[in-house]
Amino acid sequence: MSNDAKQILTSQQVHDQAPIGWREVDGMLRTRLTTSGFEESLRLVQEIASAADEANHHPDIDLRYGWVGLAMASHDVGGITSRDIELAGTIARIADERGAQLTPEVTTSMTVGINTSDPDAIRDFWAALTGHTPAPHDSTSLPSPDGQLPEIWFQVTDDPGGRGRTHLDVYVPNDLAQERVDAVLAAGGVLVTDDFAPSWWVLADADGNQACVCTSQPHN
Repeated sequence: MSNDAKQILTSQQVHDQAPIGWREVDGMLRTRLTTSGFEESLRLVQEIASAADEANHHPDIDLRYGWVGLAMASHDVGGITSRDIELAGTIARIADERGAQLTPEVTTSMTVGINTSDPDAIRDFWAALTGHTPAPHDSTSLPSPDGQLPEIWFQVTDDPGGRGRTHLDVYVPNDLAQERVDAVLAAGGVLVTDDFAPSWWVLADADGNQACVCTSQPHN
């Protein structure tokens, strides 16, 4: 494997190189394939599995009635690489041949953020409660070991108390973030701050519970 194949792409490079119908969401290249039914979804997954085995690069697959969700990153380097771009192109061709429609606008991901001044003091509690495992070389993160539950991350702050100390971070495609923020505001939400946009917006409901709409764009 060449060094280029292990090079993590920037968010801009992913945007420029990803096939039509794919989006970077929460550090992974994602799409959803809409199909005519469960059997067609299964046949599509079988073809994707064969292509993945041939490439020795395997996406996370969510098989449902009428759609197939796909997410991938190069886990050996912890980010999106050219290997993911190439496999996404192969999958897009398979989907086109099968008549499946790529609908990346519905892809999303969610993490649970917990404010704390000392992650070491509470990490074991949350790991024992959820079954999550500490991330290697990252004391602020507790990933779900099988990807079935949202990742927990500890937001280090000098003042962890008050409302919003535990909050949801909802990741959406970069180009749909403002639309999601507008929808939240139209549903009665309040904008707490957009100082970190377009990386994330902090919003609150009528009771003051906070949540963030997040993208994969870097914060300057």
